[in-house]
Amino acid sequence: MSPVLRPSSEELQPLLDLFNSLHPIGRRVEVYLQKNLYCNSVKKGELLVKSGEICDSIYFIKKGVLRGFIEEDGKEVTTWLTVENEVVATITGFLLRKPTMENIQAIEDCELLGIRFEDLNRLYLKYPSFNIVGRKITELYYVYAEQRAYITRLHDAEKKYEICMELYSHFLNRIPLKYIASFLGITIETLSRVRSRASGKK
Repeated sequence: MSPVLRPSSEELQPLLDLFNSLHPIGRRVEVYLQKNLYCNSVKKGELLVKSGEICDSIYFIKKGVLRGFIEEDGKEVTTWLTVENEVVATITGFLLRKPTMENIQAIEDCELLGIRFEDLNRLYLKYPSFNIVGRKITELYYVYAEQRAYITRLHDAEKKYEICMELYSHFLNRIPLKYIASFLGITIETLSRVRSRASGKK
């Protein structure tokens, strides 16, 4: 078994900045995180979490782009897309400790910081104020889930793409078209036409 690689202070700082933007966490929490977070990396195309597994960790994305997908009738259906400075896990697998329905795949080479389920729960118990951070991250997850649900329920491809651009324009150019089309629930050909018309309006 390879030794666990802990993050340096410099590697940890973006995550601390995120947490402190949600609620001040204090020095003792910072020390706990540095002792219990671990570094992980996933190459482009590799799976971070596989369907049917129990997701044992939640991750902060230091670098790279990830997607969630399910498999339906032999096809991959992209369920979400996310990028640097976001927190990612399969909720069913991590919180409920049940086999996850989703896969998490690296679209680019990714560098991550992870914390295991037991270590996160110990953090909540030892430093109750950190529960505020956990609650606010959960709230953000619900907001993102609502946005995704809205997109998938729209029938108009142009409206789907328009909202997708509003939400993800800061990294959509890093996503292969086949994954964007899958996420929007349209064909690549339809996506190409929509993108062409959108470019013509500029």
